Amino acid sequence: MATPLSDAEFQAKVIKSPIPVLVDFWAPWCGPCKAMMPVIDEITSKYEGKVAVYKVNVDENQESAGKYGVMSIPNFLIFKGGEVVETFVGMQPKDVIAGKLDAVLS
Repeated sequence: MATPLSDAEFQAKVIKSPIPVLVDFWAPWCGPCKAMMPVIDEITSKYEGKVAVYKVNVDENQESAGKYGVMSIPNFLIFKGGEVVETFVGMQPKDVIAGKLDAVLS
């Protein structure tokens, strides 16, 4: 399961992470966000130890969402070395997300 992340933790856990990070910007009222939860949980398990996976509730953490221009959710950002290397919005199949992560890891 993806770990909840707050604005206060973002710098330490995402920007300074020694491994790539997938950040899922979501909200509890968002239907597509809820539909993506099982997919993100599978990705979290598959990439355990290789990619950190965090969920940022945009209602509670507006600073991070604003900083990265999150206008629509679900919105996914992949960070490597503290920089955004991939962005995708909306529902995504597990294999598409896995392909993006595999590309970042290679």
